[in-house]
Amino acid sequence: MKPYCFVLMPFGRKSDESGQVVEFDAVYQQIIKPAIEDAELEPIRADEEIIGGIIHKPMFERLMMCDYAIADLTTANANVFYELGIRHGVRPYSTVTIAGNGMRLPFDVAPLRTILYEIDSLGQPTGVEDVRAQLADRLKECREPGDDSPLYQLLTDVPRPDIQRLKTDAFRDIVEYSREMKNRLRQARDKGKEAVSGIEKEINVIDTDPAIVVDLFLSYRAVKDWDAMVSLTERMSPLLQRTILVQEQLGFALNRLGKHAEAESILKEVIRTYGPSSETNGILGRVYKDQWEKAKISGSAAAPGYLRRAIDTYLEGFEADWRDAYPGINAVTLMEMTDPPDNRQDELMPVVAYAVKRRLDHKNPDYWDYATELELSILARDEKLSQEYLGLALSAIRESWEPETTARNIKMIREVRSSRGEACRWIRRIEEDLKNAAGD
Repeated sequence: MKPYCFVLMPFGRKSDESGQVVEFDAVYQQIIKPAIEDAELEPIRADEEIIGGIIHKPMFERLMMCDYAIADLTTANANVFYELGIRHGVRPYSTVTIAGNGMRLPFDVAPLRTILYEIDSLGQPTGVEDVRAQLADRLKECREPGDDSPLYQLLTDVPRPDIQRLKTDAFRDIVEYSREMKNRLRQARDKGKEAVSGIEKEINVIDTDPAIVVDLFLSYRAVKDWDAMVSLTERMSPLLQRTILVQEQLGFALNRLGKHAEAESILKEVIRTYGPSSETNGILGRVYKDQWEKAKISGSAAAPGYLRRAIDTYLEGFEADWRDAYPGINAVTLMEMTDPPDNRQDELMPVVAYAVKRRLDHKNPDYWDYATELELSILARDEKLSQEYLGLALSAIRESWEPETTARNIKMIREVRSSRGEACRWIRRIEEDLKNAAGD
């Protein structure tokens, strides 16, 4: 069996203090993972960001028990540095550091033999073959004992833990179990609610790897089982319950259940504690948007107030991160609903368009990027371009609630424009295609 190599690095797209963007998933897929496999090792990637940044028992086990480790120091991510410190404390050797060239490293780690990789203006790694070969060679060098931990290099009398006496077989079983459960959950999402629920019955929510619990939580979201999401949250450990990811998605589920006040309270508390963000504000904006739609249908005088709160909340989220077009497109779509349309719409649409264009240029767009372009083209009354982005969006659907959400936005645009006397049959056809894709 191949030895494990644990990878400590951020996920997704991150920026350093200068604003330089790094596409970490591309760095992992194009450099780190292939290099580990070239060195005949088995990669395990740290998943602390997926589960809200918490450090938990399986994380410590991986840091201690994996024979090899790679730490990407780019952007000076706090979690990565904390984990690197733990690794250097228990493993005198077999830890390799890498970083994006030109990004300043903190003084304490500057002397390490760090392998540098190049990043282009879009955050993508370049010259990957050469760096991949360097990294694979360094991992092979680690087979011969030679201290790379500053602790053991500088303090030669520090006792060295006998890692080999630990339960390495049990550790391998834990890793394989985690992989098996994640694969099974991935398959269950395609089968529906009962399949996901069946897997939960096998899991002790308190004692299981938090990453598996969160994967189960998000699997319930994928099959639109909002009640199960709320119920599962109540059985999580207090530490996992308090993570931003769980609190955000709990608010999401409560809102889908029509419990708008509870959802609003949870999401506003996250914003009070951690500040505005595109994700949290995007979910809270949806809470106000749903309340506006209900108030409008019932003829309540509160409708304009909810609409204004939704727009302001989405805008706050967009202003927190101009690179994330999701709250921005929701803000400009809702500005179409005011009477007359909000005059800020014309100013914001080019900003939203630029934000999504940057994502499309990064060569890893997802459903929401294409859906954003679809809404923008409808708002711009460009039928031909709308059809192009409709096709791309439909081909990128991951979960059925995604096209359902977009169809609702497009329906709002169609209805308000129809009320103003515009011909909107072409918009209705797009709306129907999205609803069909969502299974409605």
